[in-house]
Amino acid sequence: MKHIHFIGICGVAMSALAIAFHKKGWEVTGSDVGFYPPISDHLTKHKIKFYPGWHPEKMMKDGMPDIVVVGNVAGSTNPELFAARENNINFKSYPEVVAEYVVQDHSIVCAGTYGKTSSTALLTWILKKCGYDPSYMFGGLSINIPESAEIKADGGRAGWSVLEGDEYKTARWDDRPKFKLYSPTHLLLTAASWDHADLYPTEKNYLQAFRDLLSMVPKKGLAVCCIDGENIGKLIKEFLIKSKLITYGKKNADYTYGKIIQSPDGMSLEIKHGRRLFQIKTKIIGAHMAENICGCFAMANEIGIDAEKIIAAIAGFEGIRRRLEKRAQGKFTAYDDLAHSPAKARATLKTLRHIYPDSKIFAIFEPNTGNRRPQSAPGYDRAFKDADTVIIGALTKLKMDPNDREKPFEGADLTKIISKTHKKVFFIGDDEKLVEFVIKKTRPHDVVVFLGSHGFRGMIDKITDLARK
Repeated sequence: MKHIHFIGICGVAMSALAIAFHKKGWEVTGSDVGFYPPISDHLTKHKIKFYPGWHPEKMMKDGMPDIVVVGNVAGSTNPELFAARENNINFKSYPEVVAEYVVQDHSIVCAGTYGKTSSTALLTWILKKCGYDPSYMFGGLSINIPESAEIKADGGRAGWSVLEGDEYKTARWDDRPKFKLYSPTHLLLTAASWDHADLYPTEKNYLQAFRDLLSMVPKKGLAVCCIDGENIGKLIKEFLIKSKLITYGKKNADYTYGKIIQSPDGMSLEIKHGRRLFQIKTKIIGAHMAENICGCFAMANEIGIDAEKIIAAIAGFEGIRRRLEKRAQGKFTAYDDLAHSPAKARATLKTLRHIYPDSKIFAIFEPNTGNRRPQSAPGYDRAFKDADTVIIGALTKLKMDPNDREKPFEGADLTKIISKTHKKVFFIGDDEKLVEFVIKKTRPHDVVVFLGSHGFRGMIDKITDLARK
């Protein structure tokens, strides 16, 4: 039995990969700085051994691992990474492991600033329901699909894989975007809206990563691109794409969508391709999800899946946890969404305002690392216009490079920036007081939404539990 150890096992993608290797018969161990539900529960359910902190002696308790997978949580001084180097243990970043064990000959990569996780999960679901049985990996928890990663082949590759292609760096020692390792033969590209300013200091740098990605798709491959996605029209016009190109969007595209009807219980829309019209019904909400559905429909149809089978699969898809996930309805309605940038927050709030036009919306926001940089400030302009009240809580502490002169925004800084274009913005650095504020200020029919990639230190569960009472 081979042994694989994960440094930073409690990340969504890392834990999914750990479980995938466990199911293939490997001995799996892991370490992290903290463990929180639902990831910790999921690891325990699969009887995977993990422990808090970094302890080389525990990592090598039963002999040296065959592979050590190093997450971005591990800095250059991490004791377990240091031990792996000292003992010549084969260590890799998780994108390198995905490239070696998950990627198949037909590699569908879903990339873009937003929509990639939901699109990857939906495409995986469509392929699974239509008999393709793909290898896959995405950085979220699907309501339909029990695991977020699965390895289908042990040797020769002839099948399909569906992968979320993240543009963030592969590892602390490797600045390549993760998607550069995934050998895309089929690319679904949603948008290229400047993000991750810590890695891409200018929009030009950011767009170049997506130009490079488009150039990777082979001549016999396929690129399915959203004509409405920010900068995508520009990229496909100025860049000579060697593969077949299919576009999707609201109009002037190969696949178009429209007639969207939304309610708190789901959504219907119409997709047009050539002279054919397709009526789509889904349990998920959000105009941005209508766009993702159209892109997934286009990709699945172009690789040869019957349209009616695609429609049936979409109807059964229940979405991704923390993607406009309704957590409670009672004293007020509570949602949880992984909107960790001002652009993503804007899109989520626009959807909620459309569905709840007469409700007060309370947005609790925490940005990711890149959106706490000074150069990200212009992106906050009117990003929260569809919220009645914006609350900034205590922000996650960031490890600072001693040579970095740009200090990240703290809660008070971010509050001032958002206040320039929004009236009611509050910084509440104490979690208990934040919860009290929300409970005191909300009324029936109001909506509370958490926006951010972190777990908000249990506040989501506290507020949703109180909403049900």
